[in-house]
Amino acid sequence: MKLSPQKVIRKAGDTLVVCNDLDILYLRFAEAIVQEIQQNNEREKPSRFIFPIGPTGQYPLLAEFLNTNEIQLDECWFFFMDEYCDKNGFALNRNHPLSFKGIADNIFFKLLDDDLGLNMNHVFFPDENNISKLKSIITKVGGIDVCYGGIGIHGHVAFNEPENGVNTSDPRKVALNNFTITINSIRAEVGGNLETFPNEAYTLGMNQILKAKKIRLYCRNGTPYDWANTVLRIALLANPGDDYPVTYIRDHPDYAITTDWDTLRTPKNII
Repeated sequence: MKLSPQKVIRKAGDTLVVCNDLDILYLRFAEAIVQEIQQNNEREKPSRFIFPIGPTGQYPLLAEFLNTNEIQLDECWFFFMDEYCDKNGFALNRNHPLSFKGIADNIFFKLLDDDLGLNMNHVFFPDENNISKLKSIITKVGGIDVCYGGIGIHGHVAFNEPENGVNTSDPRKVALNNFTITINSIRAEVGGNLETFPNEAYTLGMNQILKAKKIRLYCRNGTPYDWANTVLRIALLANPGDDYPVTYIRDHPDYAITTDWDTLRTPKNII
């Protein structure tokens, strides 16, 4: 935690990309996805991606780029990382303010031109109906080309919270830990409501994430609070282990983490 940003950059090497601010981070994120789709279309290959809801600032930009350049999406497969579920174990309805499906609709899918050809049967959000099938579906389509995602405060990627053997986990319903519930209730504009915040979710497993050909994570505070500065450094420099699942990406042959200077800065108080 005492390392200067420059020392973190030197230690992380090519696995770290630093943007001046969040606007540039989201722009880079959107551009990276567009480039992958364009290259695959030119090669007449499908695009098979894992997508997050968090970060989300890239999606309106992505829709704009796709529309402007008339990039065809008929050979795209989008597997979203996770979805909250209610107290009865059902994935949240699209109309729920915390629904990842609903968020994706509003900031991405509804913005896409119809003639781009996206097949919504190729779009998956984990839920009670498909959770046991997602592993085989991903295998059937040929695996994942790129896993895009964020990093949770306790190192989760998707909702893979710290647990024994998390690196070999498959799609499942998980209990969210108290750290995740707390930070998410602060950031979700629910007034810090811990009482009725979802405490379970459906998620893809680390197995699916780590088997992607590329892993591209985007880590940012996105708030006045410096909540992500520690987990960024752990993700980049710590030994792989179950206590912070994101560290397992360090065994992957092609990964990178993009951040901004605010998230990379040394915390004001070192304890």
